[in-house]
Amino acid sequence: MRLSVLAVGRLKNGPERELVERYRQRVDAMGRSLGMAGLDMVELPESRARREEDRRAEEAAALLDKAGAAFIIAFDERGKSPSSESFADRIRQWRDEGCAGIACIIGGPDGLDPSILKKAKAVVSFGALTMPHQIVRALVAEQLYRALTIMAGHPYHRAGHDDS
Repeated sequence: MRLSVLAVGRLKNGPERELVERYRQRVDAMGRSLGMAGLDMVELPESRARREEDRRAEEAAALLDKAGAAFIIAFDERGKSPSSESFADRIRQWRDEGCAGIACIIGGPDGLDPSILKKAKAVVSFGALTMPHQIVRALVAEQLYRALTIMAGHPYHRAGHDDS
């Protein structure tokens, strides 16, 4: 199964790009033993349309074109905030069902077009706070790595425990 992160906008060279690259390499290494073909990081240009709705629609068309037949996980503040374990379980389930790929989609400054949210198999939120796309990319890459470590039984993930 192929994993990809499709994002509107370009990361500049610097610590954010280095962090995303570090997790991309970890996903590539960990994924092989789990039937994953690696992690593609795809950057799409922001639309230059004048109206916000037109920008979102143009970006959505480009994102959906790149996603192809992959299952879509859209990252949007209006989504649900799953635990890392349930996120890993969803990826495991899709892999076991024969899903060819998962495309994690991150919108641009105007957010995601409703067409992406309708097509998504999951809409995930890191919370109600608005975050820059550079940070969201790092979080998505880290959570994909964390999901693979959970699937592999690797000790990277340490879930909190309630001792009360």
